[in-house]
Amino acid sequence: MFRYLLPFLTLNLAISIAIAQVSPEILEDGRVTFRINAPNADTVTVKGQWPDGQTPLTKGEKGLWEGTTPEPVPAGVWEYGMMVDKMRTIDARNPVIKPQRWPKTSILHIKSNPPDHWDLQKIPHGTLHSHDYWSNSLKSWRKLVVYTPPSYHTTKKPLPTLYLSHGFSDNQASWSTHGKAHSILDSLINQKAAKPMLIVMSDAHPVDPEARVYETYGPKNTQAFAKEMVNNVLPFVEKLYNVQTKPSGRAFAGLSMGGGHAFTIAFQHHDMFSQISGFSSAPPPVEYIKKTADVEQMNRNLKLFHVICGDADFLLERNEETHAAMNELGIDHEYVITPGDNHSWPVWRGYLIDLLPRLF
Repeated sequence: MFRYLLPFLTLNLAISIAIAQVSPEILEDGRVTFRINAPNADTVTVKGQWPDGQTPLTKGEKGLWEGTTPEPVPAGVWEYGMMVDKMRTIDARNPVIKPQRWPKTSILHIKSNPPDHWDLQKIPHGTLHSHDYWSNSLKSWRKLVVYTPPSYHTTKKPLPTLYLSHGFSDNQASWSTHGKAHSILDSLINQKAAKPMLIVMSDAHPVDPEARVYETYGPKNTQAFAKEMVNNVLPFVEKLYNVQTKPSGRAFAGLSMGGGHAFTIAFQHHDMFSQISGFSSAPPPVEYIKKTADVEQMNRNLKLFHVICGDADFLLERNEETHAAMNELGIDHEYVITPGDNHSWPVWRGYLIDLLPRLF
């Protein structure tokens, strides 16, 4: 009799172990439990992006560490990692990882009630398309992600396009997987707050950063990005998709390093885009701005040149210097400082929500 029960007992034991290792586990009261197997570790701590986001874990049987946040985690899309002794790692039990060039961050998504723009809702959804394309500029294969709105296949009218760029540590999937750009636009379109448009999210690293710091890598990368955007990305998208091909139907926005790309596009290719926005930008040097700016043509071509940064952002001083230089030159632009905002994705999702209704 026992031999017939043994498979069932083994199965139940396996299931109980698997359940015990669920991480993250969102509890009914809004707190979150984290778990990780680290039998040789001396300390394990979860470091999360939410307020008071540091949670120590306690070692249990067979090296399973477990800990629960003392307070409920607020609704939102949060980053976190596990500090196992002095090494940061992802949560091995969580398949949702922030897309990065050097992955080290897991994602905790706490849904709002009622749903926020970045939450999945029972509304019409657009589609994300992943592409590999050959870059003649770089002589290499490249990747990009394209969002098409719910109405794309039922409308004959060409749609406008937002080209959206990520930051230094991220890649072409960051704005969709972590930034939730597609869910945000789905929600705004459903509310009739934004027009249907495509979003093109390309890899903003045409030059491999390797181990270089941004100051030595950024200018060369940005110039290569602008060249590839004009010579390869735009033709690829406009051949494959039913989109508008005049500047009035193209917008560009980016965050951090991608905000630096936005400035370069504004100064060098303002004849190809009508609306440009930089979020928490790493702008080019003031000397570049003064040397490159064709003020009369920029003011004529750009219907929106939008620069936004938080007053707690480490790049605020550089944005202030850039704003002052553009004022001195007479470049029409809109400059916004948001109180309390730092250099993080919760801030940039909010910036995108505010920008999308203004486009086209």
